[in-house]
Amino acid sequence: MRFLTAGESHGQKLIGIIEGLPSGMTISKELVDQALKKRQQGPGRGGRMAIEQDQVLFISGMRGGLSTGAPLAMEILNRDWENWEKIMTSEEKADLESRKVLTPRPGHADLTGALKYHTEVRNILERASARETAMRVAIGSVVRQGLSQLGVEIRGRVTAVSGVHAKLSEDDGYWQRVQQSEWSVGDPEAERQMGERLREAREQGESLGGLLEVQVLHLPAGLGSHVQWDRKLDGRLAQAVLSVQAIKGVSFGIGFDAGEKMGSLVHDPIGYQPGQGFYRESNHAGGIEGGMSNGEAIVLHAVMKPIPTLYKPLNSVHLETKEIVKASVERSDVCAVPAALVVLEHVVAWVIAEAILEKFPADSFPELETAWQTYKEYLKNI
Repeated sequence: MRFLTAGESHGQKLIGIIEGLPSGMTISKELVDQALKKRQQGPGRGGRMAIEQDQVLFISGMRGGLSTGAPLAMEILNRDWENWEKIMTSEEKADLESRKVLTPRPGHADLTGALKYHTEVRNILERASARETAMRVAIGSVVRQGLSQLGVEIRGRVTAVSGVHAKLSEDDGYWQRVQQSEWSVGDPEAERQMGERLREAREQGESLGGLLEVQVLHLPAGLGSHVQWDRKLDGRLAQAVLSVQAIKGVSFGIGFDAGEKMGSLVHDPIGYQPGQGFYRESNHAGGIEGGMSNGEAIVLHAVMKPIPTLYKPLNSVHLETKEIVKASVERSDVCAVPAALVVLEHVVAWVIAEAILEKFPADSFPELETAWQTYKEYLKNI
């Protein structure tokens, strides 16, 4: 299974194609649109979100609400296209001078991309923009629906924003509060402090980053493999998460704290219970050992840097005069940490779905369900 996306931030539309999706899987457009809407929300989002109202349009590969086994093609229209058509059109009459960027932003792909591709900054920032994650959320939502039908749950939370750390819990009421929170935290006091930090950053022309956590529940042991570097599940999850704009670090379980502790305080003792099979008495590993899921919840942490576009910009260099000037300012968010959490949940969903189909190759979803249940019974009774 694989996917491709295409499209620019201010282009006509975003395009996505999934190849290898089993036939007979139920797909809800409403659930995809709900995920897209959630990605657009959050207290630190910019003016672009008031323009776009993302909805997916399925082009092919689905009939009667079920996947057909053919490539699934989707599109998301950019409503802002009407304001950029003269600039972004593919035709020769395109206005290549208007809104031309000559002062690249520190921390963005602007300068490095322009040097690599020997082109102007506009051609880089349009594709490097996090706008493209809208399609990755749509793609992830499709496979996440399949995972849900197998009983796999993915959930996430924001654990900190700009130094404000939320109190963490695992009770059911806590996760309900996370779902209801605009910051995706279950700690009302931290939510209040995050709002205050956002107000200060907006007044100062700054941007904010944060820490995020994604959990994958109800997976069996044995997804991924130890035999080659590119088949390790944690490596593939890390690559997918790091591919999301502004994500600068990934860890699993207790992460970097493992380097500060003795081995007996890091590794998870193994237990066995008839009718349940093997289990771990703790989950410091974050559900992955030797590049494979071990049957415990996968717990992944990520750090998001502050967005590079600052309304009080840093110094840059004018690309033609080579003078020191202030960096350009593109319309942007002050803080997109809760939105990034939505993206992370869906790129994680893709990697998990990919790993499941590698272990249980199936042309149809009923075949996959049969293989999935048979394997889970084997693990319970071994």
